[in-house]
Amino acid sequence: MQQSINFLEMIGGGKIPEVLVGTWLVMGILLIFAFLARRSLAAAADPIVSDDKITLHSVAETIVEWVDSSVSEVTQIHHYRGLVPFFGTLFMFILLANFLGLVPGMEPPTADSDLTFALGTICFAFYIYQGMKAQGVVRYLRTFLGPMIAVAPLMLVIEIADNLFRPFSLGVRLYANMFADHMVLSIFTGLTKLLVPLAFLTLGSIVCVIQAMVFMILSMAYVRLAVSHEH
Repeated sequence: MQQSINFLEMIGGGKIPEVLVGTWLVMGILLIFAFLARRSLAAAADPIVSDDKITLHSVAETIVEWVDSSVSEVTQIHHYRGLVPFFGTLFMFILLANFLGLVPGMEPPTADSDLTFALGTICFAFYIYQGMKAQGVVRYLRTFLGPMIAVAPLMLVIEIADNLFRPFSLGVRLYANMFADHMVLSIFTGLTKLLVPLAFLTLGSIVCVIQAMVFMILSMAYVRLAVSHEH
């Protein structure tokens, strides 16, 4: 059986992990996109008015508007705008990393558990910080004890286990789905011609978008729970 080409392995020369090369590649593409979108916005005659046709400016504006409304609806926090850059970056990074697996000779960095667990850990630290920022350190930590002193020891164990499981579940869900999606796509692309791979590419694209959305929405839900005074 002919071995498929892995461009990420070739770029790294076999010495740099493929997930790291893929992550750098995604970061580079996002930085270029952000730079070009910012330049397009600065060059616009009226930045507030949307373009009539599909341009880099209109695409970036659509993404920002969608993320902004999503953060507002899910978190239901009054000063939610401060969270938009984090969740927008998170969504775009995961989405592009997922789509990288649809390119022949590439593997999605999100099909590696090291990256997905790292993303889960970042979201864990982020919502813990937001909870302490919104409620204060003492008041936030007190929520781990539950509403009654009598059950505080039991509630403390449950809350700690629940919070520690969240980044793990985020990482496992994204890793498992993207690994399986990439494996199925690779197998059927190698065994069939044209139409069938095209169908699986379409399904794979849907999976890429859904998994990025699920990761972002769950992370936003954790922030909402952390900043809420009643949970």
